[in-house]
Amino acid sequence: MRILYAGSPGIAVPALQALAEQAPAGGGIEVVGVLTNPDSPRGRRGEPEPTEVGKAAQALSTAFVRRGSGDPGLAPVLLKPEKLDAPLREQIARLKPDLLVSFAYGRIFGPKFLALFPWGGINIHPSLLPKYRGAAPIPQAILNRDRETGITIQKLAAEMDAGDILVREAFPLTGRETTGELNEYAGVRGAALVCSLLSGLDSGLPAGEPQNHGEATFCGLIKKEDGRINWTMPAPVIDARIRAYTPWPLSRTCHGSRELYILRGRPFEGPRREPAPPPGTVLGIDKQAGILIQTGDGIFAAERLQYAAKKALDWWIFVNGARDFVGSRLT
Repeated sequence: MRILYAGSPGIAVPALQALAEQAPAGGGIEVVGVLTNPDSPRGRRGEPEPTEVGKAAQALSTAFVRRGSGDPGLAPVLLKPEKLDAPLREQIARLKPDLLVSFAYGRIFGPKFLALFPWGGINIHPSLLPKYRGAAPIPQAILNRDRETGITIQKLAAEMDAGDILVREAFPLTGRETTGELNEYAGVRGAALVCSLLSGLDSGLPAGEPQNHGEATFCGLIKKEDGRINWTMPAPVIDARIRAYTPWPLSRTCHGSRELYILRGRPFEGPRREPAPPPGTVLGIDKQAGILIQTGDGIFAAERLQYAAKKALDWWIFVNGARDFVGSRLT
């Protein structure tokens, strides 16, 4: 089975690595190409850097040669196109792939592109489809304070995330996860599921279960401005947003003229202040919970904070260096 793998962010790296390891193990799987987004400017200097999948593919090619294949040309071909156009399709056709495997690639595959694959394509999606179709299912599950989420492997279809389901696995949420933590788990678990699905196949994909499109829900892209904290919201909602927006775009507020990131915290379970001060008021500290901040409903305890361009600090270190913080009002 010859596979073209498509992905871009870190969540997609474990599945690429796991599939690539199948070939030397005699698993009947060969990753002949890796499709990822073009290099983009990053860091303060704005120098172009490859995607996380691009970096992993380069490392795989190096490792492939070191294993003693003797022919660098047999390593997976790395593709970073601006467009999924005719020249790219011709290049992929020369690889003679059987199957497209996609995980968070970030673009829609058209019918001409999918026609290159005799077995069609599959997509690893970190939600329990048809729930949370779209670009940000993991943050959405956290924002909605769901008690469980999961991973679905579906056949690629013309409509986004609407293909027949091949594998679906649920797992519980504790209510303390961040997007970064769930990305890491979903990446590793998705890798195991896709390898299990494809292992031993030699004549095409199995039949899938059609989705109930009437039950579909959708989620859009996360934007940088979504990280602005609105202190008039209830404490549990603010907590969910902080966890959903970690590691990006991070949740931030203003202390005077300084931008301040709230990196970790939780709703405070101690007594409330009556009458409640204005939302955003820094009430004081609790030695067990952290820095107490009034919200629109309840109190939020900040545990880790960071001024822009400064180091992230645990609350007791932070408050020692920001002596005007208690009693101020965050905006």
